[in-house]
Amino acid sequence: MNAKKDLKIGFIGFGLIGGSIAKRIRELNPDSYLLAYNYRITTKNPHLEHALEEKCLSHVTTSLEDFAQMDIIFLCSPVLKNIEYLKKLAGIVSRNTIITDVGSVKGDICKAAESLGLSSNFIGGHPMAGSEKTSYENASAHLFENAYYIVIPGKDVSKEKTDFFLSFVKDLDSLPVVLTREEHDDIVAAISHVPHVIASSLVNMVRKNDSENKMGMLAAGGFKDITRIASSSPEMWQNICLTNKESICRFLKLYKENIDEMYQQIVDGDENALIESFRNSKDYRDSILDGGAMGPNRVFEVYIDIQDEPGAIATIATLLATNGISIKNIGILHNREYEDGVLRLEVYDQPSIEKAITIFHKHHYTVFERN
Repeated sequence: MNAKKDLKIGFIGFGLIGGSIAKRIRELNPDSYLLAYNYRITTKNPHLEHALEEKCLSHVTTSLEDFAQMDIIFLCSPVLKNIEYLKKLAGIVSRNTIITDVGSVKGDICKAAESLGLSSNFIGGHPMAGSEKTSYENASAHLFENAYYIVIPGKDVSKEKTDFFLSFVKDLDSLPVVLTREEHDDIVAAISHVPHVIASSLVNMVRKNDSENKMGMLAAGGFKDITRIASSSPEMWQNICLTNKESICRFLKLYKENIDEMYQQIVDGDENALIESFRNSKDYRDSILDGGAMGPNRVFEVYIDIQDEPGAIATIATLLATNGISIKNIGILHNREYEDGVLRLEVYDQPSIEKAITIFHKHHYTVFERN
């Protein structure tokens, strides 16, 4: 059984991630039964009503009892809310139901599943795609194409359930990666959670010292690039920090040590240590393929949504070549959390990037430019 079969799938929380999963399932099999929970109980949820109108959802309910016989239940709310819903589902769901989440912290919710007797039902999930735009209106059936999807099976989950869920993830066109909850939480603390804390802290540092708004007025380039993720949901990031505290604090401590080291290098005017620090970071950053090579000057890049089909990249390359545009670097983004676009394209100068964007718009590609 996989996403191409008739399935009964429930969503608790239905924004960008849940909506995109639902749209992809609906594309694969129009007859699947897709149910969403309206937590407002007494009033209609406009996002859910919109999904019903588009026939993305089959039904909306205000009762969790309706989730009893689902094949899969997706928990797509903030991390702490997901744990609350897990508690409510404990006495409701069938033993055959897979409960999964899409949050970026796994330790607490995996422990909660075990304490609630759901360790044979729960498979942690973390699709590494999405952006700071969180609503259903931004959902896309192709959001997960060629994106990593972390899978953390519960300790008592059967091989049959695990294999089924991995097959389901592949049908979303994602790249499943199986990790333990400890591995996952350490990795995302280092590459996602701590960077967000740093970005938010940097913005607040500028805010507190920008009494006449001159810094904000002149902010561009590097400042906007490094702080873009600070525009994400405050509630979500509060939840993440509270539930992945141990890993985040450990890597924040390491970051502080590194900042203190560079601070002292600057105070001491240590030329050799400074050039070594910047060189090491540049070399490592350049080696991260999904990030692309970062030259010493401005990077002229654009991000494009394309479907994963034979010839898609060749079509892009042909369009540019026939218009006299040389490609400097091109690649698929597999980790697209807080990133728009599937294909990253880099050219050599500003006129080329402007011309490329015009061409892509003319041929109806969805184009994202970094602010």
